[in-house]
Amino acid sequence: MKIWAHRGCSQRYPENTLLAFEKAAKLKNLAGIELDIQLTKDGHIVVIHDERVDRTTEGTGYVRDYTLAELKKLHIYAGQGNGSETIPTIVEVLDLLESRLNDGLKLNIELKNSIYPYEDMEEMIIDAVYQKGLQDSVIYSTFNAKSLEKLKRLDPSVELAILDKKVSDCMYKLKGGCGAIALHPYWRTIDLLSEQLQGYTVRAWLPGHLFPEKPTGTKLDLGILEAQGITDLILNEPEVYVK
Repeated sequence: MKIWAHRGCSQRYPENTLLAFEKAAKLKNLAGIELDIQLTKDGHIVVIHDERVDRTTEGTGYVRDYTLAELKKLHIYAGQGNGSETIPTIVEVLDLLESRLNDGLKLNIELKNSIYPYEDMEEMIIDAVYQKGLQDSVIYSTFNAKSLEKLKRLDPSVELAILDKKVSDCMYKLKGGCGAIALHPYWRTIDLLSEQLQGYTVRAWLPGHLFPEKPTGTKLDLGILEAQGITDLILNEPEVYVK
């Protein structure tokens, strides 16, 4: 079972921050890191899951209504002794992870464009990744099959994954020609037989507890999940599973 850090080490550190990514990058047996991107009012790619800033910062409103300079004034509480973080740009994250990505770590960039269709997001993220020379280390995913089709047209060599809640819905989108080669379903909705998933990469995601919630102290039985056809897990507490 391959383990991925969901928004970085997001159980013990604030999600989608440089701190969470730095902690994840130190895990030597980690397969990869997952993160989410949105666009600012003035056209910068920033790393944040929600379309609004309310949950993770002291601000209110939509990411798309802020300039980058305005977003950088918002604080993200990072816990006792860690001070505060800010919403990072994708360039800052790529700079931070560059050496590890060149050393085999993968980066799953989820385009958050299924609720608000950011114009030119696909062109912008491919350009940012190519500027760093990290195109072979990146996997793109989204719930939006049309967005995957566009990414494939822009760069036929990209590695794509389709997101949905049920694995059967992921499969339906994949067979519709979106260009994905991997399925990213919710871990509790594997509604196809493992035989039907043979030959596919199935990276299941877990929402779970997020910082500043306390760790649960529990651990999943990976053998049961593997028997369902899951090949990879994208979770908030990867440090429990890899050393």
